[in-house]
Amino acid sequence: MKYILGRNNMNRRDFLKNGAITIAALKLGEVISLSPTKLNASEIKTFQEFKTLAKNIKGIERIPSVCLNCSTICGMTVLVKDNEILGVEGNPLDPNSQGKLCAKAHGGVNAVEYPERIVYPLKRVGKRGDGLWKRITMQEAYELMASKIKKCIEDKKPEEIVFHGGRNKMGDITGRFMDAVGSPVILNHRALCSSNKRAANYTTIGDTSWETIDAIRCKYFLNFGSNFLESHQGGFALMKRFIEAKSNGAKLVTFDTRLSNTAGKSDEWFAPYPSSEGAIALAMANVIINEKLYNKNFIKEWCNISLKELKELVKPYTVEFAQEQSGINAEDIKRLAIEFAKAAPNCAAFTNRGSQAHYNGLHNDRAVVILNALVGSVGKEGGYAYGGSKNKGHKSFPMPEPIPPKPLFSTDLEDPKLYPFANKWQKMRVSELVYDKIKTKKHNIQVYMSYTISSPQTWPEGPQTAVEVLKDEKLIAFHVCSDVVYSEMAHYSDLILPDATYFERYTIEGRNAYELIPYFVLRQPAVKPPYDCENFADTLIKVAKKIGQPVSQYFKFDSYEEFIKLRFSKLPQKEGLSGFDYMKKYGVWIEDKPKNYEPYNIELNEAQLKNSFIENNIIYINKKNKKEAIGIVKDGKKVRGFKTPSRKFEICSNDIINEAKKLGEKDDGFPHFKMPKSLKEKKEDELILTTFKWNVHTQARTTPQKYLTEIVHDNPVWINTQTAKKYKIKNGDIIKITTYRPKEGYKASQNEIVGTMKIKAFVTQGIHPEVIAISNSLGMNYAGRIAKGRNGLKENLKAYPEYEDLDLNGNIWWDKRFGGSGNGFNPNMVIPVNPAPLAGMQSWNDTICKIEKV
Repeated sequence: MKYILGRNNMNRRDFLKNGAITIAALKLGEVISLSPTKLNASEIKTFQEFKTLAKNIKGIERIPSVCLNCSTICGMTVLVKDNEILGVEGNPLDPNSQGKLCAKAHGGVNAVEYPERIVYPLKRVGKRGDGLWKRITMQEAYELMASKIKKCIEDKKPEEIVFHGGRNKMGDITGRFMDAVGSPVILNHRALCSSNKRAANYTTIGDTSWETIDAIRCKYFLNFGSNFLESHQGGFALMKRFIEAKSNGAKLVTFDTRLSNTAGKSDEWFAPYPSSEGAIALAMANVIINEKLYNKNFIKEWCNISLKELKELVKPYTVEFAQEQSGINAEDIKRLAIEFAKAAPNCAAFTNRGSQAHYNGLHNDRAVVILNALVGSVGKEGGYAYGGSKNKGHKSFPMPEPIPPKPLFSTDLEDPKLYPFANKWQKMRVSELVYDKIKTKKHNIQVYMSYTISSPQTWPEGPQTAVEVLKDEKLIAFHVCSDVVYSEMAHYSDLILPDATYFERYTIEGRNAYELIPYFVLRQPAVKPPYDCENFADTLIKVAKKIGQPVSQYFKFDSYEEFIKLRFSKLPQKEGLSGFDYMKKYGVWIEDKPKNYEPYNIELNEAQLKNSFIENNIIYINKKNKKEAIGIVKDGKKVRGFKTPSRKFEICSNDIINEAKKLGEKDDGFPHFKMPKSLKEKKEDELILTTFKWNVHTQARTTPQKYLTEIVHDNPVWINTQTAKKYKIKNGDIIKITTYRPKEGYKASQNEIVGTMKIKAFVTQGIHPEVIAISNSLGMNYAGRIAKGRNGLKENLKAYPEYEDLDLNGNIWWDKRFGGSGNGFNPNMVIPVNPAPLAGMQSWNDTICKIEKV
C-alpha cells in the first residue's frame, strides 16, 4: 500500500517485485504460535524505497467515507487506486469537520495493510492463553459459533449469550442479532467514557449526549475539564469553531488539574484540587445570584424551581468555601462568574472527562450545566446549545421487517440495579464491574462475543481481573473475538475472526451537529477486505442463517450492505439518485431544517398532538400502556419543552429523587457538592493519580498504527516540580507508584493496595502539586511490533499477510533495546474499579497513591 505519509512502505506487489522472500500462506489446519514472548529477530535491516503519491496521482478514485479512529467521526474522502489506499482528505460536505482532518484520520490508513494484521480465522488449540492456533475456514467459524449459540437457545438460556462491544458503530445489526437469539446481555464501554456527563445532561435538559456549543458565536467559554483541542468527544468540530470565535475576541477559561493543550491555549488556566469542580460551579452560581446577573425570565419560565429556591440552594456554596475545596482564589472565582454572566447569552459552561470522571462527577457536571440556565444561555445563539442530531434509529432509518422482539427480562450483568442511570435511557452498562460479576459467578456465560474491545489493556484492573476471567474456561465457556490485530482480547479467545477495518465496511453515522442542523454520514468500503477478513456485521448475518429458525427469519438479507440499502429505502431521491446511491456519491445528508435554537420553545404540530391530553400543564400521550410527556403548555401554546419529566430545565431532578428512593437512599434532587472520602481524607504523604488521553491515540485501537505511535509512544508520569523536589526526583528518574482502593463505594477499604508499577518521571510545573498524571493507550504487550516498540522481522509470518513493512525492521527508533524510550506504560494495572453512584461512571481521577524514587 502506498501512503501519503511516511518513509519506507512496501505494498504486496512491490514486496514480490523487489525479490524479497515470498511467504507461503498459512495452510488450513496448520498449528502456529502467536505467543508474544517469542517476538522479533535481532537483525536490523531496511532496504525499502520511499513511494511518493506523485507517481500515482493519475486515475485516483475519491470515495467519501467516515473516520473511526475516535468518536468524532469526521467525514473524509479516501484516495484509492487499484484497490490500494493512497491517503485521505477531509470531506468538505461534512458540516461538522468541514473538510478538515486530524493526524488520527491520516494515521488510520496504517491499519489496512498492517503486516501483523490477522487475516485468517484462527481456532485455539491447547490451553486458552498459550497462543497456539490453527487456521480454519470462515464456514467452519460460522458453524462453530452457530452450534454454541443454538445450544443456549435450545437449553432456554439465551442470557448466557453475551455480546461485548467497544466502539460499536453497528448496533443496528448487533442489537438485532442479540434480540433474535433472545439475550438482553449487550455490554459496552460507556461507563469508562462518559456516563456521568450524559447523566448530568439527561437529568437537567433531558438530552442524552453532550452539549453542542454554538461555538462560532460564543464569546465566553467556561471550561471544566474538557480538552477539546486534543481529545474531547466531537472536539475536532468544536476546535475548528473555537478558533474562529477566538479570532473574534472570545475568551477561554479552563479548569484542569493538568496543563493540557486546551489549558495551554486558554486565556486563563486554573489547576483545582481534583473533584472540586462542583464546588467552584456552585460558588459561581452563588455570585451570579447575589450580583443579580441571572436571567430572571428564563428561571421563571423554564426552570422547575423558583429564584427563591435557587438562592437557598447555592447559599452554602460561597467563594470562600470553593477556595477551601479547590485551592482556587476566591476573588478569581467571583471575577470569572461575573465575566461569564455578563457575556450571556453568548456564553457556555461545559465539561468533559476532567470533571465527570470522579465519584462525585454526576453532581459536578450538573452544577456546571445549571450555570447556563442561570444566565439564560441554554439553546441560545452562541450559548449552551444541544440536540439537533439526526436520530439513527427506526424512525429515521426503518429496520427491515420482520423485526425481532426485545427480550422481556434483564440481568444484573447488563442492567445493574445499583446504578439506575446506567440504563435509564440508553445502554450505558457499568462496564468496569463486568469481570468481577463473572468472576464471582453471578452470571454464567456459554458464548462470549467480543468486538473492537481490549479490556485486558483498557479496563481498570484489566491486566489482573479481566485476564483472570478471560483465561478461565469454567467462567467463559466459549469466547469468539473479532479483531483486526492479535490483541490482548484475541489472545484469550477460542476463535479469532479477522475483522474488516473501518476503511472496508459500511455504517450509518451521526454526531451531535455543531451547525445545529441534523445530518448523517455514510461509512462505505474504500477497498475490499483482504484474505478472509470480514465485517463482523456480515459474520453475524451468516451465523444467524446457520442457526436457523427462529433466528434466521429476521435475517432475510444476505449482507450488511443490503441491510443498509433497506434502511435507506425511504430516503427521498436527490439528483435522480436513490438515497443509498446519493450517499455513496456524496457521503453526507443534511436535513432541510433551521438551526436548532431554543428547541424547548418549538410548537408541537397536529400529528404530534394526536390523542394527547393535558395534566398539570404537561402534555401527554399514551404509549405502550404508559403515559409519556411530550410537551408543555406555555403562554397558551403547546410547545416541546425540555425532555425531562416536568418538561422544564430541572435544577431539581425528579429522576434523581425517584431512582435514589428505589435504592432506599434519600436525595433531594438538587446538585450538591461533596468531596469523595478518599480525597477528603488524603494524607500528606499521598497523591492523587489521574489519567488523560493524547490527541493521537484512542484506547488500544490506535497503538498498532505506526505514524500515530511514532508521534506518541512513551507516557512518563507527570509530576509537579515542587513535589518532585520533595521526593528528590529528577526528570527521567524511575519512580514506584503504589495505589489504594477508595474509602467509599465499591470494595471500599482503608488501606488495601491495588497494585504497584514503576514508571519514568516527567517533571513539570504544568500539574497540580498533589496530582500525578499518566496517559492511557500505551504499554501494550500484544498487537505487533509497532504497539510493542520492537524492531525485527515479522514472527510466524504465515499467520499474517504475505507482505512485510520493512520500516518495522529498523525504523522503530524508540525500541528500548537500541537506546529508545520504549513503548510506554499501562496505568490500568494500578487503577481500582471505582463506579460512581447512580450512573456507574468509572472514577478514573480519584485514585489515591504513594510514590517513591527507585
